[in-house]
Amino acid sequence: MRKVITFGTFDVLHIGHIRILQRAKALGDHLTVGISTDALNYAKKQKDAVYSETDRMEIVRSIVGVDDVFLEHSLELKGHYIQQYGADILVMGDDWAGRFDHFKSLCQVVYLPRTEGISTTSTLESIRLRA
Repeated sequence: MRKVITFGTFDVLHIGHIRILQRAKALGDHLTVGISTDALNYAKKQKDAVYSETDRMEIVRSIVGVDDVFLEHSLELKGHYIQQYGADILVMGDDWAGRFDHFKSLCQVVYLPRTEGISTTSTLESIRLRA
């Protein structure tokens, strides 16, 4: 069984999230998703997520093809998470290309293209403009 792991905030779910999860799952038999904690998300983006970490975990867990979900507490623990969950493949968006190559000693590292023109930021901006 090939195990795939990926990470993200997954706030304000959109088609880009679904597509990257589908493509990640297609690379293996089991997909584990690390959801950024509220604190980690704030540290990375200097803003709060719209949905709580608990809600984001439940939302992602409900997506067909996602087999396991956990909270990612620190970017520095990615190697630990890869080993803890027995991942054979780490999948990240291509906006991170090269930044996780040091994990190639632990597993295969794959960078998938993001869905063009779609992001949580653009989705939230579109919502604000309609309000």
